Parts: sequence; C-alpha cells; structure tokens
Amino acid sequence: QDAKFGFGEKHSFKGTPLEITLPYELRRGQEAIVEISFESSPKSSALQWFSPEQTSGKKHPFLFSQCQATHCRAIFPCQDTPAVKLTYYAEISVPKELVALMSANRDGEIPDPEDSSRKIYRFSQNVPIPCYLIALVVGALESRKIGPRTLVWAEKELVDKSAYEFAEAEAMLKTAEDLAGPYIWGQYDLLVLPPSFPYGGMENPCLTFVTPTLLAGDRSLSNVIAHEISHSWTGNLVTNKTWEHFWLNEGHTVYLERRIGGRLFGEQFRHFQALGGWRDLQNTINTLGDKNPVTNLIPNLNEVDPDVAYSSVPYEKGFALLFYLEQLLGGPDVFIGFLKAYIQQFAYKSIVTEDWKKFLYSYFKDKVDVLDKVDWNLWFHAPGMPPVKPTDLGSFSSADLKEMSSHQLIEFLALLLLEAPLPVSHVQRMQQVYDFNAINNSEIRFRWLRLCIKSKWEEAIPLALKMATDQGRMKFTRPLFRDLYSFDKCRDLAVKTFLEHRASMHPVTSMLVGKDLKQDQ
Repeated sequence: QDAKFGFGEKHSFKGTPLEITLPYELRRGQEAIVEISFESSPKSSALQWFSPEQTSGKKHPFLFSQCQATHCRAIFPCQDTPAVKLTYYAEISVPKELVALMSANRDGEIPDPEDSSRKIYRFSQNVPIPCYLIALVVGALESRKIGPRTLVWAEKELVDKSAYEFAEAEAMLKTAEDLAGPYIWGQYDLLVLPPSFPYGGMENPCLTFVTPTLLAGDRSLSNVIAHEISHSWTGNLVTNKTWEHFWLNEGHTVYLERRIGGRLFGEQFRHFQALGGWRDLQNTINTLGDKNPVTNLIPNLNEVDPDVAYSSVPYEKGFALLFYLEQLLGGPDVFIGFLKAYIQQFAYKSIVTEDWKKFLYSYFKDKVDVLDKVDWNLWFHAPGMPPVKPTDLGSFSSADLKEMSSHQLIEFLALLLLEAPLPVSHVQRMQQVYDFNAINNSEIRFRWLRLCIKSKWEEAIPLALKMATDQGRMKFTRPLFRDLYSFDKCRDLAVKTFLEHRASMHPVTSMLVGKDLKQDQ
C-alpha cells in the first residue's frame, strides 16, 4: 500500500526530516515493513567520488563512504542516531571490473541479471550496529591475506606495501581478545583508502578503513590499527548513546589500544604513548582555548554539529581519566577486569556516561571511598586540562637521534612544538644535521613541517603545502593549513592552494579547512 510522506523543515547540518504516515494504525508490538525508493545526492556529505585520474591506478572511478558521526542520513533515509542499532543485508551492483566492499561479511557475488556488464555483491551484517558504522567502498581493489581472519584491500599499486605494513593485525587481535573478550565479528579486514580519506582510521565492522599516511615502511604507525581493532569492543559492541558521550567510545578505545601496545612492545612503550597523548591533549586545549566548553569531556552538543566539535579531547581526556582510575584502583591487571566486565554488561547496547559510572561503582563496591575522592564534576563538566595528571612517567635521555625510535622522534618534535618558535637558523641547522626532510613517516614529517612554518622558514612552505594537499587526513591537513595561514608571507598562497584543491577534498575536510582559512562559502 502506498504510504503518505512529507518533508519537515531543513536544518543547517541535520538535513531534512522525512515523515511517513502509515495507511493504517499500528498497535504496540505490531510490525510494519516500510519500503523506500530514494536517490542520494552526488554532493552527499557521506560520499567521496573520484574520477579515474584521482586514483592510483588512473583507470577506474572510486567511491567511499564515511558516515560517522551524522552522515548516514546523506546516503539513505534512516534513524541516524547511535541510540538505535540494526542489522543489515545489502546487494550492490557495480561494473564487473570493480569490487564492492561493505562493513559486513561478504556473502558472495552473482552476475547482474539486468546488465551483463555489471555484477552484484552481497553483504550481511548480523550483529546489530549503529548506522554510523554502515560503510561502502567501490573501486579497482585487490586483496592479500595477512592472517586467518584478515585480508588487506587496496588499489594494486599499494596492496603489497599495505600487507607488509599491517602484518601485526592478527597478533593485535589475539591480544585484544585476551584483554577484552572474544572477537564476535567474524572477519577483520583492512582497507587502505585514497589519500583524501579525512581520518587516520574508521572502525567500520569487519572492514577497518585506514589512511595511506600509515604506510611508513617500518610498521611504526600500527598503533592506529590497534586503535581500530579495539573499537570492535568499545564503540562497535558498546556504543555511546549520543555524541555528547563520545568519550565512552574513544577514551576506552585509546586505553585498549595502548594496553595492546604494552603487551606487544613492553609496558614502558605504553607509558611513553600515554605521555604523547597528554601532550596532544595540551596542544588541542591550547588551540581550542582552556575555557572552551567543547573541551569538556561531556560537551553540550545542542545545536552543535558533531563534526565541528570533533577533537582529541574525548580520546585523550577520556584516556587520562581511565589511566588515572587504573592507578587509583590497583593497577592494570585489576582495571582490565573491570573493562572486560563492562563490555560484557553493555554488549549490543548504547549507553551514556551515567550507565558507565554506575557500573564502575558496582564493580568496585569495596573501593567506593577511593572512587568518591575523584572529582567527577571537574572531569566530566569542566573545560581545559583534566584536574589530575596521571603519574609522571619517568624521563627519557636526550641521547642522539640515531638511537631514537620513530615514536621518540615524534615525541621530541612534539616537545619542540610546545616551545616558542625556534629561530630560522636553528631549523636550518636541524635540517643540515638530521635531514628531517628525507623522512617519510607522516607523523614525523607533519611535526617537523609545522616546526619549520612556525619558525617562518620560507623554504618549508612548498613542502608543507604539498603534505597538506597530497593526503586528506584532517589531523595533518588542518593544522598545516592553519600554520601556513598564520604565516603572513604565505597566507595568500595557502588560500589559493586550498581553493585549487577544494574540489578533490572530502566534503567534511573541505568544510572545516574552509572555516580555518575564513573561506566559508
């Protein structure tokens, strides 16, 4: 039967509500199947379409989706809130030389009965998920098996390099299962996207999306993989009910990611990563301002676009709280018992911070006096840095750079970025002695180029512009553009370069860099 439908008032970032009136009254408990025919806009904020020349292979077009936080509604009509979980089945018809993948288990492929030049890929996701985890990619993709439940997918130009880079995935999965409980999703595949993908990774179930900026050649940026693997428990299985409680997803995931690192590379490595996280949080709060309400662990997002509120605060302030509680309640072994129980308690559900806190108090009922000493109000509802810094984690000697790992180099440059800008002569000398320009590790290169631009070294301008535009991960692109914009000598060039590249940028990246550079359309 035809149902009547209409559209509500359009909202600046929430889109337009679709209101459907059923042709008969529904009683409580009665079910209805609603079938909707729709088309998504070619300008959908959830989708990035590439012409063949924008891909590595240059022969075929490419498409990928990014639904988190509130863009699933820009692909199809849905109740786009993490409070609602659903299973899904999909059939995707594509030209037969291309491959379609989704955040689900692959269910075979058949020729398209309506068009012999196309084939249909089938997918089923039988674990209920929030719709921000629905994901689709179509492209000339190849895969390599790197573990009993893991394929790496990429364009053929990158697939072998990616297989080498992410070879630790199964060891990380096993460690995560040991820490958090069984992995329930079946397959754990990785997909390396084109450079404009705006995030480090996206934890789409069964198929983690990652940025090619992780391809360092030495597996040194694999902590992002540990992070996305950890989301299989914290975020995908236990989910924040609204985006105000995003720290429940991200703080726990950073905590688990670093526990995996500690198991695989030693406890000192975990503490070193925690130190870097605290520094990232300081940088973020310096940028946003320590009175900015968006730096609250639980911000008020009423009429605030979650994309605009996004920062490292839920990740690192959330981690700092959990790390502080770990030290307060008896150490890592005691605290992981809580985390495992928490995941079991709330698996398949969407929750708010109050649910988490009640469970914490009931799990540690013999330590309520310790928990009562925590200033919950300051942790949750005050802006700026956390009220307590987890124990200072020891000092690292300034032995020559030759002895330093990639992670230590990143930390060394991060420390310099916190200081007043260096004189140009100093960065020139650093380049002379250490040849930082020759390092391809994206995290090192990013901090080094920021250091050069802040010191107003003109020779670094083209290198910084290149890094800001030849990949699209917002963590790198936005600060580089902001620094270039603040350097009067290259402000106009930064704006000009952004405008030239805007069309090939991911819509969210383009919107946010546009705001940074005062180029709002």
